[in-house]
Amino acid sequence: MNKNTNSRQKTPVLEGRGLVKRYGHVTALDHADFELMPGEILAVIGDNGAGKSSLIKALSGALTPDEGEILLDGKPVHFKSPMEARTQGIETVYQNLAVSPSLDIADNLFLGRERLRPGILGSLFRMLDRKGMHDFARNKLSELGLLTIQNINQSVETLSGGQRQGVAVARAAAFGKHVVIMDEPTAALGVKESRRVLNLIQDVRSKGLPVVLISHNMPHVFEVADRIHIHRLGKRIAVIRPNTHSMSEAVAIMTGAMDPNEHESGAFAAA
Repeated sequence: MNKNTNSRQKTPVLEGRGLVKRYGHVTALDHADFELMPGEILAVIGDNGAGKSSLIKALSGALTPDEGEILLDGKPVHFKSPMEARTQGIETVYQNLAVSPSLDIADNLFLGRERLRPGILGSLFRMLDRKGMHDFARNKLSELGLLTIQNINQSVETLSGGQRQGVAVARAAAFGKHVVIMDEPTAALGVKESRRVLNLIQDVRSKGLPVVLISHNMPHVFEVADRIHIHRLGKRIAVIRPNTHSMSEAVAIMTGAMDPNEHESGAFAAA
């Protein structure tokens, strides 16, 4: 392992230590750990009820852990809402997309953070800088290769499922300064549209943003992920790499059919 890799691993971009979340007698997170390294795509997999959704919600500000700490660039943070996480550069693309179908593409990109026109028109009359927002949206879509979207003014409801997902990804890439989290981004898409989204994920990473990918689709996970965080019974039980483990081994570890230590490379560290 080279020196640069070692130095990079010392400070994860986003880290969770000993996270605990209880709902009455149910423990959703049981002293869970998590590390996202700079410039990587980290997949998070786990069976239904494993606690991966609670983990992602804690990291993105959607829930507050009962115990443990979250660190951003090595510094403790305390998110009380997804908005607070967004102000720190953590953007999340949810499975239900969270786009407004009746609004156009640019308005969706700037939803909740609209730009005002400069000068008195913005400060006093609160007029929106529509041209600036539309130009920014067009440039961002072009950067991500979304050339099939010709009219930036068309409403999102006229787009295909893959194009809508592209708008959501573009929004995350545009405003995410530290991390982009994607929750099942290809779950409701066909083969062609899934391919487009996987390409977008790789494009986002190539621009310097690390990506957390939550997915049940093992071929997709093994295609794009640098490392795979396996979650079971409310905690991380292994971190593996696609080039050291097979899909069947990953599923076996995830379901408890295989001890992660049975594999010589099945280590917990971000190796």
